[in-house]
Amino acid sequence: MERLNQTSSVSEFILLGLSSRPEDQKPLFSLFLIMYLVTITGNLLIILAIHSDPQLHTPMYFFLSVLSFTDICFTTTIVPRMLVNFLSHKTISYAGCLTQMYFIYALGNTDSCLLAVMAFDRYVAICDPFHYVTTMSYRRCVLMVAISCSLPHFHSLLHTLLLNQLTFCDSNIIHNFLCDLSPLIKLSCSPTFVNEIVILIEGSFILVTPFLCITFSYIQILIAVLKIPSAAGKRKAFSTCGSHLTVVTLFYGSIFYVYLQPVSTYTVKDHMATIVYTVLSSMLNPFIYSLRNKDLKQGLRKLLGRRKPQAAPS
Repeated sequence: MERLNQTSSVSEFILLGLSSRPEDQKPLFSLFLIMYLVTITGNLLIILAIHSDPQLHTPMYFFLSVLSFTDICFTTTIVPRMLVNFLSHKTISYAGCLTQMYFIYALGNTDSCLLAVMAFDRYVAICDPFHYVTTMSYRRCVLMVAISCSLPHFHSLLHTLLLNQLTFCDSNIIHNFLCDLSPLIKLSCSPTFVNEIVILIEGSFILVTPFLCITFSYIQILIAVLKIPSAAGKRKAFSTCGSHLTVVTLFYGSIFYVYLQPVSTYTVKDHMATIVYTVLSSMLNPFIYSLRNKDLKQGLRKLLGRRKPQAAPS
């Protein structure tokens, strides 16, 4: 904590949020509380359904359960703070702001890496089905998840430590609803050249590499599917990828809109795109995967059906 105080004369930041109008605060609170509860409930049901149904104990659903858990943590890092800001003070401590930023980047990039791992899983299942069991062994799946969860923390730690070297001596008003790297750098009154170079090189690498892996996987999948002679076979192959492709488009579309631009151009207009990848995508993921997946829908029915008889006697 002493180190934090030495590098900045600002002890707290003010998060302006989505609206400064008093009459908007309660409706926004209600909206995001509902979204948060739906996110937690939906992702928790996905996890329970996968772990309670032996038919869903496959690599694809194992990765999906980890993604759902990450989404719960990711949303919890952001939404509760938003809810507090809607109804009371909009301030956050310097240490609290850096802590929130650390977990946003760590968990957000974990989501990104997990989506790349899931794309690789689909690539092996469709392009090399005879070696799927050996390629996607349990040990290898756990290793890929471990790497996907650990590497983003090093990335996040690097940017948090670099940001902590900056001095904030003028304005402490953040034109956002969370502590994001770009708005914080804009507030600094010390040189930010190193931070911006690291964001441009290392940050872009961490962001774009998983996306390139996903793109490569789906190019190979497309080539393999086009070689399938029957239309039914093509539809079946594409149906296993449709949900994942929808999630990837939603997640990466909003992220690229926000982050693949110079820090100086970050504006209030980016709020909606930030909401999409931080809150909306985590809420929609359970619906996207369950509505288009018969096995998962059956697992959810088994889970909910098992709970009803237990609740009846009481």
